[in-house]
Amino acid sequence: MKQFLIALLAAAALAVSPLWARHKDFITVTDYGVVADGKTDVSDAIQSVIDRHPNRTIYFPDGKYLISKSICTPADPRKSVDLRLSDYAMIIASPDWDSPEAMIRLGGKDPYNDININGSNYSFTGGIIEGNVEREHKRTVIGISIDSGRETAIRDVSMKRVKIGIRIKRGANYGSSDADVRDVNIVGTNTRDSIGVLIEGADNTFTNMRIADVYTGVDARSAGNCLYNIHPLYVGSYRGWTQAYDSSVGFRIRSRNNHLIYCYSDHFSTGFEFTDTDASNCNMRDCYVFWYDYKEGTHHTAIRARGKFNTSVTNFTPSFNKAAPINNILIEGESGGCGVIRDLRVDTRFVTNQSEEAYEKYLAGTVTGYN
Repeated sequence: MKQFLIALLAAAALAVSPLWARHKDFITVTDYGVVADGKTDVSDAIQSVIDRHPNRTIYFPDGKYLISKSICTPADPRKSVDLRLSDYAMIIASPDWDSPEAMIRLGGKDPYNDININGSNYSFTGGIIEGNVEREHKRTVIGISIDSGRETAIRDVSMKRVKIGIRIKRGANYGSSDADVRDVNIVGTNTRDSIGVLIEGADNTFTNMRIADVYTGVDARSAGNCLYNIHPLYVGSYRGWTQAYDSSVGFRIRSRNNHLIYCYSDHFSTGFEFTDTDASNCNMRDCYVFWYDYKEGTHHTAIRARGKFNTSVTNFTPSFNKAAPINNILIEGESGGCGVIRDLRVDTRFVTNQSEEAYEKYLAGTVTGYN
């Protein structure tokens, strides 16, 4: 009986123990010559571990892993790996990084398009990606990209000082990449070409993300994406404020059938931009845009349609800064759109729309004011 109770308690402890206490069944990189001192270039050593251990979970304990070139995982399900980092494991780009590719390229080798073979659902989970780019530096460092494959996931990652946080390339499934990104924090480089998330492949889901220090929060160049609870925040430099700031945008949507739910553009000059008429059949629900500050000469626009306004907007709340002389709910580049704005919540005292109250002709439902 005593032995049985000891075994039972041991099993219970294992069941509730955190990931770091149970990684003995994983391939631990530091057991294979990967040095986590932040000084030794371990690019080749990490790539060797990946190439030698197909269909295994590869674990990075706490430490600093310096790389000078991209780490590529296979998209071929028979060779794929699952990369998992401890909470304080940090992958750092070397100061002389000069690659146009991402630090971590999921599906960056052995491209494949299959969801039926075991191993298709590979991922990158946890840790910190440090781009090591000082503010306003011209160096381009991309955090993580999804290059090919299907069902790829990025989860629970913190990215710092990266020019582009996440890039989803055009997917293997006729352009569809079918990726799942969730619980990711991104801090950019405070440059006008800094982007939080760049989406080129279609049919992806993004959930629970915070993005800061970029001029474009999300740049969606493909269709069929769902963005849920995404919060980009503009915290750019005040130098050359007007010219630089007026180019900032929280969400730039360039294609059709994109869905934005509980998305929050925080202090960008333009909250939500639909670049042309092709960005039609898009939906915004329960979205919010807010300006906590105002600088002389700047404009605040909640929604901008570069062509016709063809977006369905429901329960939208623009919260304008009352000191700003120009606050636009909607600016359209071409009239005659088929969009609709349902149940708008706004303090109309602070609305000074440039387009002769363009939003009013698209209104449906109620307009609720507040003080």
